[in-house]
Amino acid sequence: MLVETSAHGSDITARPRVSAGRVHDDAPDTAADFARLAALPEGPERDAVRDELTKAWLPMAHRIAGRFRNRGESLEDLRQVAALGLVKAIDRYEPGRGAFESYAVPTITGEIKRHFRDRMWALRVPRRVQELRNKVRIARRDLAASNGGATPSVAEIATHAGLTEEEVNAGLEALESFSTLSLDAEMSPGDDGFSLADTIGACDEAYDVVIDREAAKEGLRRLPERERAILYMRFFEDMTQSRIADRLGISQMHVSRLISRCCAQIRDEALDQRPCPES
Repeated sequence: MLVETSAHGSDITARPRVSAGRVHDDAPDTAADFARLAALPEGPERDAVRDELTKAWLPMAHRIAGRFRNRGESLEDLRQVAALGLVKAIDRYEPGRGAFESYAVPTITGEIKRHFRDRMWALRVPRRVQELRNKVRIARRDLAASNGGATPSVAEIATHAGLTEEEVNAGLEALESFSTLSLDAEMSPGDDGFSLADTIGACDEAYDVVIDREAAKEGLRRLPERERAILYMRFFEDMTQSRIADRLGISQMHVSRLISRCCAQIRDEALDQRPCPES
């Protein structure tokens, strides 16, 4: 990068220079600027040089991002991820260890791949399974290209990729986990078509009621006859406490205490806890 300075030493313009020995036109010659960046302390001047280096190398980052287009992520988002990788490369680069391009390309590429690995999966799967997916995808693509487009078998993929058939099956399942199908998606055409949501079962609360009743049976059997009658009248015949009190010839307050004590005892026994002492 060619930096012009004023008589006072401040930067006026920064123009990238393209080295004739470089492969791509978007790889400017910024060796002097990186040396300057390494020598500057933290502060506004260093930040300005860092920003100029980022602008000079940004076209290369965008070119790398373009290699990953049409994979489910917008090009604009990919370019932002690549720019982040570029900034990391600039911050970590040591001028004395080779050309910046040789360091920046794998750094930016790795940042984009991490983005796909960590942010683009609809279902979170282990990294090992993600790697199996990539191996299976590449092997299946290569075999299909060499076999005239025919879909290879699991055994063929395993042999080509150096995997077991079990690992290939895991990779094939992971291929379907990168994106999900909407619950509103129609499963069959026509007016009588139904959606995926129609095929998914729902929780039946009646099962919980059955479990609770079975858990309370033993505790109910151990209650005295009068207490069982009170609970039956209250919860099965839906009688008020005052009506139960009138029928049994006791006070409503006593009925309330008996109901509370019996329910607590049955609950504790159902949960395998020590029964509450009678008052």
